[in-house]
Amino acid sequence: MRAAAPYGILGPLSLSLAMSALLATPATGRPLAASTARTATTVTTTSSATAPAGAAGALLTAPASPAPRSVSAVPVAPAAPAWSSWSGSPASAVTAATPPGDAVAARGVTLAARRAAKRGIAFRRCPRAEALAAPITCGKVSVPLDYARPRGKHISLTVSRVRATGPKARRQGALVYNPGGPGASGMAFPEYAAEGAFRRVAAAYDFVGYAPRGVGRSAPLSCQRPSAYAKAPTSSPPHPTAAFKRRLVARARAYVRGCVRRTGRALAHYTTLDNARDLEVLRAALGQRRLTFVGASYGTYYGAVYATLFPGRVRRMVFDSVVNPAPWRIWYRDNLDQSVAFERRWRDWRRWVARHHAVYHLGTTDARVLASYEKARRRLGHKPAGGVVGTAQLQSAFLRTGYNDAYWDPAARALAGYLHSDPEPLIALAAPDPAQAADDENGNAVYTAVECNDAPWPRTWATWNRDNTALARRAPFETWDNVAMNLPCAFWPLKPGRPLDVGHLEAVGPRTGRVALPPVLLLSAERDAATPYAGAKELWHRLPGSSLVTERKAGTHGLWGGPNDCVNRHVDTYLLTGRTPGRSATCAPRPEPAPLPAPAPLPESGKQPAAMPGTP
Repeated sequence: MRAAAPYGILGPLSLSLAMSALLATPATGRPLAASTARTATTVTTTSSATAPAGAAGALLTAPASPAPRSVSAVPVAPAAPAWSSWSGSPASAVTAATPPGDAVAARGVTLAARRAAKRGIAFRRCPRAEALAAPITCGKVSVPLDYARPRGKHISLTVSRVRATGPKARRQGALVYNPGGPGASGMAFPEYAAEGAFRRVAAAYDFVGYAPRGVGRSAPLSCQRPSAYAKAPTSSPPHPTAAFKRRLVARARAYVRGCVRRTGRALAHYTTLDNARDLEVLRAALGQRRLTFVGASYGTYYGAVYATLFPGRVRRMVFDSVVNPAPWRIWYRDNLDQSVAFERRWRDWRRWVARHHAVYHLGTTDARVLASYEKARRRLGHKPAGGVVGTAQLQSAFLRTGYNDAYWDPAARALAGYLHSDPEPLIALAAPDPAQAADDENGNAVYTAVECNDAPWPRTWATWNRDNTALARRAPFETWDNVAMNLPCAFWPLKPGRPLDVGHLEAVGPRTGRVALPPVLLLSAERDAATPYAGAKELWHRLPGSSLVTERKAGTHGLWGGPNDCVNRHVDTYLLTGRTPGRSATCAPRPEPAPLPAPAPLPESGKQPAAMPGTP
């Protein structure tokens, strides 16, 4: 799915220009994650041989909340949506709760964690490539490539840390953060310790970030040349022709060949299960008896997988902008639902622009604002702006409005300027940054490998074409871009895994089933498009004792550290004391953005928000 806002992308979410670009953007406007996360992303659909970008996402709007169920209960499959015609079924997902070979891998994790605890992490000055200044320090932790063979090949994960600022007597250990993706790096997370919204927590905790396997300098994955990945301008029709669809399939197949050629057999070991196992080794290497963790977007999914596999190792967990973890939704249905949710959020932006017609002159109704956008899209189809902004770059840039309200004014100004003979704001907003091409391609490669390896996908083009052609009739804005990002999974040569039945502790063994999971805190905005609200309710029901904090009538992806003081107080209280606000709590929406008197600077890199604290 397309992914994430302030931090990263949606677990399975979509990216735009780069996977990390769609992560959540902190309140400072500075992305925490350097690369895009899948739960928010940019899809590049062109007639060239360039492979599509990846995407990640979450589900539809949430139904009324059902009564909580016990941890051992088998989830009841929801009514099948119109696109549920492919072979994956809720029944098969539930009965396949435990991956084959899990017992062997579990022993491998135990051995790797024991070794990591003895070695620890040697933190030193960060390498120049990380662009992290003192007092932040960096180190590495060694993890098995294959946990079933813990004495075989190992890979190194890069880790960053800044020490807690408060008195030693009040310090509570390490707080590990992941911004989402799959494919986003959290290496920049320690920088947030100096920001006002995080200072109370930073006084008590060491802020620890890291790059998951495959990301950045942690055994990086690649599926094609960065220059080919970032090629622009490209096209992105909301209702593609048969010829365009054939090119889409050809590009997806070529992209898969590139992944196999560049990575070989190691490609099978980039999965959510391996990410969760790596997190357990990192915990041990940090010398923490139990883990305190904040995950955004996709980070909520593999954090929940960790909590299911290692409930006795959980101290406190915050899941910000929650991916729907239901096994039968990972990842194909999650992406379909995400496309629907983005359509609603796209309409929110258009209605806002219409209310400010006196400022932007783009139309007095959302239909007229849409007509202005379509006019720009047609014009760019004939002549790309600056030679690099085509219809795909336009769509990718405006997808950001679905991640973060901070993009509403810049997007409206860029569209108005372009239609009134000033293309420069649009070029600044939408043009790809060549300096980010390598990171973007890397993030997309990780996104693709993890999502394709994690779960079964429809294997025939006819299914994808039927489902998404029908969906695009009511949700044209993001549907086919999401297809472009995820289509390599239709042709993935490796046998897919079986999603873990999150929260079903008995699924991972009788000993684990007797361990109680401490209360965890969930954060979700009702109108989040990258990780729709239904996902938060699903995980809430799956984790007994969990507490759901809802930001009402809001849609920014990634809540912690943003402008909503109510949300931030709940997070601070939980992380500092362990207290939750009960089974659920609501916060009033953040103030609606107002047109600015002058153009505001774009978030760093001018890309989609990343999924880090503060939104999205």
